Amino acid sequence: MRAKSHRPFFPKARGLVQAGLFAFAGFAALSVPDTARADFRVCNGTQNLVGVAIGYRAKEGWITEGWWQVPATTCATLIEGELQSRYYYLYAEDAARGGRWTGDVNMCVAENEFKITGVQDCFARGFQRMGFKEYDTGRQGSWMVQLSDTPGTQESQN
Repeated sequence: MRAKSHRPFFPKARGLVQAGLFAFAGFAALSVPDTARADFRVCNGTQNLVGVAIGYRAKEGWITEGWWQVPATTCATLIEGELQSRYYYLYAEDAARGGRWTGDVNMCVAENEFKITGVQDCFARGFQRMGFKEYDTGRQGSWMVQLSDTPGTQESQN
């Protein structure tokens, strides 16, 4: 796993975790015509700030990391360099509206910036448990996920 360019703090609004699911938007992994760089990127196609967490398998076990702040209509690199795993997992929250991009794979997150080893016993260890969406990169060297307000899922490799 390569070092990340940054992992900024993302303060979640207090009510987001307790709030019911407000709105779902779709994930879409997009093909990028110029793939000179290999990395895992998330692009925010919404008009709001989004906080993003990623999960992956490493030598020491399952790891979850967050929060990246991804401003409206911008992209963030979560993992720099050639991807080492086939599967990656994402969870994101819209900071303004409380919408979430979720999936069926439960992993641990924390209120503030975090790097957590293990996905079991989240509550007992003082963390929250959220459903992450799985992305099968097919062992591609790079991958991009587009967060949008449009429901639905479309995936393709870079």
